[in-house]
Amino acid sequence: MNRVLALATNLFPIWVLLGGALALAHPAWFTWFSGDFITWGLAVIMLGMGITLSVDDFERVLQMPRAVGIGFVAHYAIMPFLGWSIARLMKLETPLAVGLILVSCCPCGTASNVVNYIARSNVALSVLMTMCSTLGAIVMTPLLTKWLAGDYVPVPAWGLFLSTLKIVLAPVVIGVALNRYAPRFVKFVLPVSPLISVLTITLICASIIGDSADAFKRSGSELILAVFFLHSGGFLLGYFASRLLRCDELTSRTISVEVGMQNSGLGAALARAHFAAMPLTALPCAISATFHSVIGSILAGIWRLRPARTKLVKTTLLR
Repeated sequence: MNRVLALATNLFPIWVLLGGALALAHPAWFTWFSGDFITWGLAVIMLGMGITLSVDDFERVLQMPRAVGIGFVAHYAIMPFLGWSIARLMKLETPLAVGLILVSCCPCGTASNVVNYIARSNVALSVLMTMCSTLGAIVMTPLLTKWLAGDYVPVPAWGLFLSTLKIVLAPVVIGVALNRYAPRFVKFVLPVSPLISVLTITLICASIIGDSADAFKRSGSELILAVFFLHSGGFLLGYFASRLLRCDELTSRTISVEVGMQNSGLGAALARAHFAAMPLTALPCAISATFHSVIGSILAGIWRLRPARTKLVKTTLLR
């Protein structure tokens, strides 16, 4: 049973692609999943991440501070810069530009842990980086979005901060508390939790694509190209930046995946909540979920066939 669940979870890119294709053909199948559903859906995803963490995990950050620090800085330096630059160079219309910048300022995607697992990278480091970037997003996402997207439209930085606090911090804290005080419950739900997260993010993305199906058909090629450049650039620059800073091959691969993959669901929820006057702002976030999953999965397959020589660190975080 666990193998079936793991296989279904690892097919994440397929579910997102399938959901997006069906949403374009039959928007009504998915557009019901909107508004509060997206907010609560993302909370479920973050709760699923939270229950995998323990207090000891936070202490492990101190055991590899350099790698976690490089990954954190690389993520919040490379991706926002790419998002802003691509939006400018391609002269995207305002809603798409703001959406691209917003998703580029989001933390690492939770699917990055799955991709690093498939790639046989350092999963422990991946989980720690995702945790740190997610908690850092409470400040970094609204701050960077205000700074980089402020030239396009007024950005409600305080509102973004409060939303990120509510959507990210609360579920993660509850998840950590459950891990500590209700271990039997966590053990029961943990095998199915990743698949629930995958299906939820698929629904979120399909809902947004379905709601913007006509607009996507009009500007799809331009938007797809912009999002492709964003994520392929993130994977590439994340890898070479860490290599330049003398990280070993295994660490560099892990950082590459963490930099290149965004929490697109968070971007979509924030876009819907704070840029409601521009519904298309959420569209780059939905497309982002598809692209980072596909590129990450291809990269993971290549790296899995060419294992790094560095020995994996054994840890209870491997899951």
